[in-house]
Amino acid sequence: MVGIVLASHGGFADGIAESAQMLFGEQSNFAHVILKPNEGPDDIRGKMEKAIASFDNNDEVLFIVDLWGGTPFNQANGLLEKHADKWAIVSGMNLPMVVQALTERMTNADATAKEIATAVVEPAKDGIKTKPSDLMPKSAAPAAQAKTTLNAKSIPEGTVLGDGHIKYVLARIDSRLLHGQVATGWIPQYHPDRVIVVSDSVAKDELRKSMIREAAPAGVKAHTVPLNKMVEIAKDPRFGNTHALLLFENPEDVLRAIKAGIDLKEINVGSMSYKDGDVNANNVLSMNQEDVDTFHELEKLGVKFDVRKVPADGKANMDAILKKAQSLLDEQKK
Repeated sequence: MVGIVLASHGGFADGIAESAQMLFGEQSNFAHVILKPNEGPDDIRGKMEKAIASFDNNDEVLFIVDLWGGTPFNQANGLLEKHADKWAIVSGMNLPMVVQALTERMTNADATAKEIATAVVEPAKDGIKTKPSDLMPKSAAPAAQAKTTLNAKSIPEGTVLGDGHIKYVLARIDSRLLHGQVATGWIPQYHPDRVIVVSDSVAKDELRKSMIREAAPAGVKAHTVPLNKMVEIAKDPRFGNTHALLLFENPEDVLRAIKAGIDLKEINVGSMSYKDGDVNANNVLSMNQEDVDTFHELEKLGVKFDVRKVPADGKANMDAILKKAQSLLDEQKK
């Protein structure tokens, strides 16, 4: 595995590392070092050497630094000289760059430092956007992002693509829907070509729909549809080549979807935000009595639960979570 060292003037690298690990979970072979105002080149070089020595393997190392030509860059460059055949440096550190580096490493264990260095440049540049979009310099302005619709009108009705059945690569309950952990963790893990938010309420909210479209990573289209539209899509053979990641706000919508004929065998339970009357079943799942009863009903239908916030997390025990939630709800009633 490639070892990654973030390096900066001041606390910038520390902050970027903390943000990245909020999205991916705790990372091994991942270090962040900073040059403090009262320190010099030897200090930051010593920190880099210590970080590299802590890695499981230092054959492949990628430095991500803040400024080309700055002290962190210069010291990384000095270390690179003896390993120029394998090590690499990328400057201009930003969060999209670090996210892409961790994604590349996670999805391809054989990736080299130089391959990752090449892969992070475009996402780093694409992460620079303005709103309104016309504030972008003309030479750098990205093509206007067209509103995507989930339909197959351009394909004659009755056409069967693939085996005629849409593929659900992942179905997830997450009250935040499409956000950083989904975009940088679950999408690279399962490689959907579409993310579909299934929600009657969100489908009526143009602002949230727009935010969901904009949150999708490059190469993946995001849509928000009401349940009845999702049922139509599930039955339409023109979506036979589609690999979809489904997002639900709550277990009740999942139950409605399954009862309507959407074939889901396993649900990834990611996060359920607190609402008035809920109890905290764990640090990311808040439930009320309807939620607990719904999960039990899903169990009776044979649905399996994968309780994880991010792919790197260990799977939590859903039965234990539901027992704790029920106990807290019983206490609440007294």
